[in-house]
Amino acid sequence: MAVCYISGIGFGPSATFQDSPNRTIPFSSNQITTAALPRTKALSCFHHATTSVQPTFSFHCKTRTQFPFRPPLPASNKPTTISSAMSSGYVQEDLPPALDSTSDPPPIFDGTTRLYISYTCPYAQRVWITRNCKQGLQDKIKLVPIDLKNRPTWYKENVYPPNKVPALEHNNEVKGESLDLIKYIDSHFEGPSLFPDDPAKKQFADELLSYIDSFYKTVTSSFKGEGTEAGIAFDNIETALTKFEDGPFFLGQFSLVDIAYAPFIERFHPFLLDVKKYDITLGRPKLATWIEEMNKNEGYTQTRYDPKELVESYKKRFMAHL
Repeated sequence: MAVCYISGIGFGPSATFQDSPNRTIPFSSNQITTAALPRTKALSCFHHATTSVQPTFSFHCKTRTQFPFRPPLPASNKPTTISSAMSSGYVQEDLPPALDSTSDPPPIFDGTTRLYISYTCPYAQRVWITRNCKQGLQDKIKLVPIDLKNRPTWYKENVYPPNKVPALEHNNEVKGESLDLIKYIDSHFEGPSLFPDDPAKKQFADELLSYIDSFYKTVTSSFKGEGTEAGIAFDNIETALTKFEDGPFFLGQFSLVDIAYAPFIERFHPFLLDVKKYDITLGRPKLATWIEEMNKNEGYTQTRYDPKELVESYKKRFMAHL
């Protein structure tokens, strides 16, 4: 449900942005909006009615809820990881420079499918990862990076009036909202499915996708001194990773859920380690393994940004509150 706004972004008068993927740029935005997608019941869906008594873990968020811990399901007879398969079908690509106010627009609505992103936006990164991991879409979905600081006027006027990224131009329409777009690409383009058919996994996937906004808010509140509950949020992630035993990912096998969480954990991990000397993987072996497995997926790793620059950008956003 979250997107990166193009307007009003920056971290003060000294903020710098990039016009190519090789130049320094702080993390563009981590705003969360529900403008285009009705908010689901973010956490309540984690608590299912049942006739048996189950132990629970508290989230300790502003709106308290319960995370039902259930024993892991039996291991599959095929404990392969789709992440490795994703890597084998991925082709490294040269990334184009970001378009700014001096750039001419692409030939919009000419039949080309385009994904408008920012190289540093975690919400756009979700869709970029999905496009890469579907395999064979690098030639079918063209990346169009936008310079969020010096944005082109034609983007708002001719492409996407909400003036935010990510956005997907497909079949003479432009769609937005990152969680909507990863599902859209998965269901409308050829390639390995990234969403499960198994009813239990599908239900748990929906629950995890609904929880992500609260996860984000809990962790970032601890950055700003508004709470010390980031550890509980990561404990909940560790618990979620024990649900299925047929692989190291949230649903056992690699899926859209891993794609949805990866950009944020990619940022939280080095920032907390650098600023608070807090290793989110310590005492959380499932989370540590998940990070290791994600880093084997080339469709994801091409979208990663320099961790040092991510840490510096987060310091600009949050250090005044620490």
